[in-house]
Amino acid sequence: MHLILFFLFAGFCLAGAINLLLQTHPINSALSLIVVMTSLAVLYLLLGAEFLAIAQIIVYAGAVMVLFTFVVMLLNAGREERTLGSRAASRVGFPAVVALFAVLSTILLRAQGLGSAHLGQGLTNAPGQSNLVLLSQVLFHELLLPFEVTSVLILIAILGAVALAHAEGSKTGGSERMAEK
Repeated sequence: MHLILFFLFAGFCLAGAINLLLQTHPINSALSLIVVMTSLAVLYLLLGAEFLAIAQIIVYAGAVMVLFTFVVMLLNAGREERTLGSRAASRVGFPAVVALFAVLSTILLRAQGLGSAHLGQGLTNAPGQSNLVLLSQVLFHELLLPFEVTSVLILIAILGAVALAHAEGSKTGGSERMAEK
């Protein structure tokens, strides 16, 4: 059963990544990246890393993708064009998502255990110890510097996006004020 779920969500992950590269509109690319991040969260769940799966959805598929979408909108990605494809996707896509969710929730509710995560370097779960304890030991002891560098890089990216948006806004705002006078 795990092998079927692995191949299913690995396929979703690959399809989302390929669609991400083929899209011409940045919003559609961001939505494809959400598919990739959510598929990775399910793969983490299959490995038994429940905390990483939830963190993947909350941090990446939630916060970071909202930030990407906000930056794209802030930098004026252009006007949206209405297409007939969106109607077809809503007619076929919504029932397909509901059916997929029903099948997956049935499979996950009937599964006894989803496996256990392998953290490497001789770390194993003690009988009363959760994966969260091991994850925090690895993350905040062995990988503290990369963790902090990543947070600083994300902060710099946010500040750069705001600075770019402010510079673009002052250019267009100034020309509109000159035209009014």
